[in-house]
Amino acid sequence: MPVSTPARPPAAGGPTVRWWTGGQVGHLVLDRPEALNALTPAMRERLITLLGGASADPEVRAVVLTGTGRGFCAGADLRGGSASGERVAGDVARTLRLGAQRLVAAVMDCEKPVIAAVNGTAAGLGAHLALACDLVLAAESARFIEVFVRRGLVPDGGGAHLLPRLIGPQRAKELMFFGDALTAPDAAHLGLVNRVVPDGELEGTARAWAARLAAGPTRALSLTKQLVNASLDSDRATAFAAEAAAQEINMTTADAREGVASFVERREPKFTGR
Repeated sequence: MPVSTPARPPAAGGPTVRWWTGGQVGHLVLDRPEALNALTPAMRERLITLLGGASADPEVRAVVLTGTGRGFCAGADLRGGSASGERVAGDVARTLRLGAQRLVAAVMDCEKPVIAAVNGTAAGLGAHLALACDLVLAAESARFIEVFVRRGLVPDGGGAHLLPRLIGPQRAKELMFFGDALTAPDAAHLGLVNRVVPDGELEGTARAWAARLAAGPTRALSLTKQLVNASLDSDRATAFAAEAAAQEINMTTADAREGVASFVERREPKFTGR
């Protein structure tokens, strides 16, 4: 059964990532405010594990991802590495495949809707972590920064895949070439953010959105997420075939039967997530 939780529950993943459930919503909180929630390898692996667990847990029907303090996530913590020294060919590519790319894929492949509640600066991998989510809420004080160019780096964490699909190649290049900070209202204007809310209303809005999703037809939402994500790289024939297959699968669920029955009986549906 879901557990009702206080405003700041005990940590389940150590002092840097907190996780709890309530009302069939999983809450993922990056909790390293002194470093603007920059991701360590341990935090990254914990996030991947928790997102995979949310997919498999029938009691979790939506996920909210946010941070504590002034930042949502300042990206990967680079203090443990060095740009100097000899490298073995393939090391960097392997690190990205097993690290940042796995994390972004874990968000996109999570079988439950994931809401990013961006409470502050989202930079580099932190921005891509937010943009990989299904819905993005941003506090008015939030900023998005493609910081890589400032460090002489190429964007990682799927940024060159995500941004052009969200805002087109020219806008994506502008953000990535200059590395300027993008305010939350400007991000919403470009289509990177679903809604901007006052800072004090971010948590409540995220909870309200998550509650609506948690009360919805979970399998239908999961299949819809898969269809939309896949459509960006599919031709029409492939997309139509995937749609037909998803419909076939979904019609075996209890929620689909309940949805049809409620329409016939002229009442509100009561979805169970099954």
